[in-house]
Amino acid sequence: MDPLDFLENEELLRFFHCNKTEMSCMENPHTFMRQLRDHDLIPEDRFKKLSRMKSKEVMKKGLYEALDWFETMQPQHIKLFWSCAFKETIINHYPSLRLLRDSLMNGSFHFNTQLPERLEENVTKTPSENKEKEKNPEKPAKKKRKLKHCNAEEEQPGPSNYSPAQKKTSKKIHFSSPSKGEKRDCWNWPIYKFQLPVTCGDQTGTLNRDKLARGKTCILVGKQWLTPSEFEALGGRKSSKNWKLSIRCLDIPLGKLIKEGHLETVSYKGRRKKAKKSLLPSDDFIFASDREDEREQGGDGSSTERETSPGFTDEEEAEEEQPEQPPNTDSMLVFEVTCGELSGKLHTKRFASGNCGRSIRTETSWMSPMEFVREGSSQTEPSWRRDILWEGKPLSVLIEDNRLRIHSPLCKCKQCHLDEKDLEDQKNDDECNVCGGSDEERLVVCDQCPRAFHQMCHLPHIDDTILGDNNEWLCTFCVFATTQRWRYSDELGSEETLSHQISRHMLECQYLLLYLYSVDEEQEFATDPSLYLKDYTTVVKTPMWLGNVAEKLQNVYQTVGEFISDILLIFTNCASYNEENAEFLAKGNRLKTLFDTEMRNVFNIPEDVNL
Repeated sequence: MDPLDFLENEELLRFFHCNKTEMSCMENPHTFMRQLRDHDLIPEDRFKKLSRMKSKEVMKKGLYEALDWFETMQPQHIKLFWSCAFKETIINHYPSLRLLRDSLMNGSFHFNTQLPERLEENVTKTPSENKEKEKNPEKPAKKKRKLKHCNAEEEQPGPSNYSPAQKKTSKKIHFSSPSKGEKRDCWNWPIYKFQLPVTCGDQTGTLNRDKLARGKTCILVGKQWLTPSEFEALGGRKSSKNWKLSIRCLDIPLGKLIKEGHLETVSYKGRRKKAKKSLLPSDDFIFASDREDEREQGGDGSSTERETSPGFTDEEEAEEEQPEQPPNTDSMLVFEVTCGELSGKLHTKRFASGNCGRSIRTETSWMSPMEFVREGSSQTEPSWRRDILWEGKPLSVLIEDNRLRIHSPLCKCKQCHLDEKDLEDQKNDDECNVCGGSDEERLVVCDQCPRAFHQMCHLPHIDDTILGDNNEWLCTFCVFATTQRWRYSDELGSEETLSHQISRHMLECQYLLLYLYSVDEEQEFATDPSLYLKDYTTVVKTPMWLGNVAEKLQNVYQTVGEFISDILLIFTNCASYNEENAEFLAKGNRLKTLFDTEMRNVFNIPEDVNL
C-alpha cells in the first residue's frame, strides 16, 4: 500500500502549503512541470507560459504561481500530486523533492503544528507617519533607456477630460483565483482573464474584454460578433437603450463592473453619448473653442439634463442609438489622414495643436501636423488645417464640428508642456506592435523605427540584458529591412524554399510572423479559437493560431515548409469554419493574400511559381 494512503488530504495540503516556496526554487523545473502537465494537474496554458520563461527569477515566480494555483483550484488531487512528485525518476532529478519525501515518510514533519493566522497589512498610518511622508515624498523611478512607461492617465490629452471632477484614477485589473473556502467574483478568475459569459434577456454570449476596451464588436453569439447595443437588441431589450444595465455577467450589470474597474470600455461608433458640460472651470485643459461654445449655449455652458438610472453617474448615462446617422467620430481615437502622397494615422489622444504633440503616425515616424504637412504638401506655404485631409475633407471640418479640439496656448495639460524626455518618448508607439496592449507594462522601443514591443511579444524575445546596455537596439522589422538587400539575389522555387532548414532562415520566419501580427489589427487570429467558440473543434480537427506558431518556432519546426504549412492551416481552418460567415471569411482571405505577397518578397519567389 502507498504510504500516502495513511495520510489525510488535509495533512498533505498543509505539507504542500509549507513547502511550495521550496519547490519553486528547484533548478531547471521543466521535467517536474511536464510531469504535472501530463497528469492534468496544471493547465496547458500555464505550462506553456512557464516553458517560455528564460530568467531564473521569473521562472521561480512563475512556478510558485502555478503551485499556488493548484493549491487553490485542485486541492482534491493533492494525493495524485505527491504521487507524481515522488516518482523515482523525478526525485532523482530533484534532490529537494527527495528530502521532502523523506521528511513526510519518516515523521520529521509535524502535522500538528499550528500555523499562525494569515494577517492583512494594516494600511492605516499614524499622523506622524503621514507627516514624515509629506516631508520626504517618494521620488519617481527613473526610466531606463529603451523602456517606455505607458500611463494612460498622464498621456490623455485635453478633449477626453473637461474638469478635475471628471478625472478618474485608472484602476489596474487583477486576476486571482479564490482562496480555499472563499467565494470570489468570477470576473477576476484567471479563466476569465480574456472573456466573460454574458446574458441579455434569453440570449447568451461571450464578451471579449480586449475588444470591449477598444470599442470593437466584442460579444460572440454563435459565430457572429456583435456590439453591445446589437446584443441588447438581440436579447429583446433594445427599448432600454442602456446596454450597461441590460447586459449582465452572472446577474451583475456590466455598468457596475465598469464602474468598479473590472472592465474597460470606450464609446461605440454609431452611438452618441449625452453628457452635461461641467460648470466648473478646468484647471488642466483649456480649449480655444470654449468661449465660442459658451456663446452658442447662452453663456452658462449648461446642457439639457436627463434622468439617469439609479446608482450610475452622468458618465455612465444611457447611450442613445441613432441608426440613421453616420458613425459618430467624436469617439474615434484614430483618423486616417493624407497629405499629397503621404499617408498616416492621426491619434487624437496625442493631438494638442499643429505644432504641439507628435500625433500623426506614418510608416517611418511620428510627426506633428505641421511636420506632416511640410513633408507631404507641395505648397510653398502649406496649412495643416487645409492640406491634411480626412476622407477627402480638410481637418478644419473636424475642428469646426468640434470632433478635433485644439488646445489653447494657456492650456496646462501635460500634452502642451512636453519636456525633453516626453518628446523622446513620442518618437515611438504607445502600444505594443504585436498585441496592441500597453496596460502598465514597460514597452521596449526600437531605436530606428517608431515601433514598440513587450519583451515577450517581440520575436525573438527581448532579454533583460539588452535593456541595461547603451547600445542601439533594432527590432526584427528593422534588422530584416537592413539585411534584405543582400539576401536571395537569385529567384528561388517553392520546393527549394520549403526544404531549407529553419535555423538558417529564422530571421525571415520571425519577420513574417510579426508582420502577420501587425496586420491582424483585431488580433482575431492570435489566440486559440476554441477558447471562445464552443463548436470549433467539431468543425476544425487541428486548430492553429499565430500564438501557437510563435511557440513552435522556438524549437519545434525543422524546415521552413513546416512553418509555412502551419500558417496556411490558420487560413484553411478559417475558411472551413466560416463558410456561412462572409465577414470573417473575407478577413481570412485578406490576411492570406497579404502573407502570400510578403512571403514571396521575403524569399524572392516569382509570382508564377505555385506554393
